[in-house]
Order: sequence, then C-alpha cells, then structure tokens
Amino acid sequence: MSGAAETGVVALHPDHDPSWMAPGAATQDLLYISNYYTDAVLVYSYPKDKLLGTLTGFVEPGGICPDKKGDVFIANNDGESIVEYKHGGKKPIATLSDPGVYPSNCSVDPTTGNLAVASPLGPSSSPGNIAIFPHAKGSATLYYDPKIAYPYFAGYDDKGNLFIDGVNEPSLAFAFGELPKGKKTFSNIVLKGGTIYFPGKILWDGKYVTVGDQECGAAYPHTTCIYQTTGADGKIVGSTPLTGSGDIVDPWIYDNTVIGPDFEGTDTNEVLFYKYPAGGKPTKTLTKGFDEPIGAAVSVAQ
Repeated sequence: MSGAAETGVVALHPDHDPSWMAPGAATQDLLYISNYYTDAVLVYSYPKDKLLGTLTGFVEPGGICPDKKGDVFIANNDGESIVEYKHGGKKPIATLSDPGVYPSNCSVDPTTGNLAVASPLGPSSSPGNIAIFPHAKGSATLYYDPKIAYPYFAGYDDKGNLFIDGVNEPSLAFAFGELPKGKKTFSNIVLKGGTIYFPGKILWDGKYVTVGDQECGAAYPHTTCIYQTTGADGKIVGSTPLTGSGDIVDPWIYDNTVIGPDFEGTDTNEVLFYKYPAGGKPTKTLTKGFDEPIGAAVSVAQ
C-alpha cells in the first residue's frame, strides 16, 4: 500500500474546519470518501455526486464500512480508533479504541453486526492484528494469523465468514486466509488461477468474495485489479482491471459500479468510477476537493 497504512506521515493540508452536513442529507444515499492527507471525510449524494458534507477531526482516515442501518464506520488510522456516524450525521455517535495499532480498514458482518478491523502494523512496525468488536461495541477480541504477519484488509461474505489478506514473514509474499463463522482460528487459502502481487481490499459483491491487487502484474502495469474468487475454495474465477488507476487502495462495489479513490495515480486528487465487473476505462471521474483519497463506501438511506 505504498505508505498509506504505514502512518507516521503528517497531513499536508489538514482540514481543521468544523464538520458540516447539508439539511436533508440523511434522506439520500450517500458516498463517503476519506481524504488521507486532509484528515477529513467528504460526503456526496449518490449517484449525483453533489457535495453534502465534510467530517473532520480525524488523524489520517482510511477505510470506511457501513452497516445494515446505514451507520458508517471510519478507520481513524493514526488516531488508533474507529469512529461511527449515523447515516448523514455530522457528529460521531461512538468511538471504538484500537490502541497500539494503526487500523486501516473495516467490514461489518451482515449476520451479526460484528465489526472487523484490520491493522497491518503494530508499535514500531511490528506485526498487526484483526480486531473484532461484538455488535460493533465495547472492546475487541484480537485475532492473529501466524501465516499473515501484516494483515492489510478484512472483509465478510454474506454468511459471516471473515476473509483477510496481507503479507507473510520473512518473504512479504501475498497471503490469504479465512476465519470461518464461529471459529477462533484462521485457515489459510492458496488462491488458484492467478497471481496477486500486493494485497488489496476484500469485498462481497453479491456472488463472489473479491480480492484487490494494488500492483496487478505485467499484464496491467501501473493498474489496480479486482479478482472474483470462490472464497474458501480458493479459485479465481474472474478479474476487473481498473485501467488508468495508480493505486486504488480501498474501493467500494455498489450497483454494478466500482468506486475507486486513487491514492497514488498520475493525479492524486481524483476518484474513478468503473463498470463492474467489466472494468476497463473509467466511466466518470471526480476531482474537486481531494488530496490523496483512500477509502470509499456507499451508505444507503433507510
């Protein structure tokens, strides 16, 4: 992740203005985009892309995940916490502490409401962990996978199985694993039918467990890819190249669209939209107000 989860970077243009949200925002579907280097999260109407609000007070915000109610969780990377907002709200309703690590992204179990948070790094660049907060409240239970020393991403499927990816020690090669629902230890999975060069976002697309690749290989140089997998079976059954992207770290898939904040593209101030699962060239680009955007999620109005 080219530095995005490795923290220690001071925000270049932090936004110290108060949070704000337009009246009536909560009645609309909302697209949340985290701006890593301004310590802010921008909120847009979706799919019309009108800026409806800005949430501030973060320290290098990263991944974003909504729950069934539309509440939104934001990984506050260098703040060592996860901050929760109501759909369309401008003030936090809860802050979950994840001390000693740098939470980079999150996922909500659709079957239980549990919140899983991936932190690739601990103190002094030591290995990180997966923290699971029961019902997205209180204190977390910490999980470690001995085969994935640095877990970059975590994502639930529709049945409550948790998948993670990251890199192992000492080779720092890509690794993929599963914490099956109800289990306490990870099983490690070798993906077949393709090669993933650097860990990317894990999402459930309605049919497959998708795994991102931030480096994508020789076939698609300087491009991010998303691969469709059968999850525990470990088969790669499809791919979505996001042509023209640099490093789409923490995308979102919604309504046959990939929403990709491009953290290290040619222009580091843009969010790219692609057809899913076709991929290819962007169908739309947002450019105003971004400074190395990193995380995206759509929260649906109730």
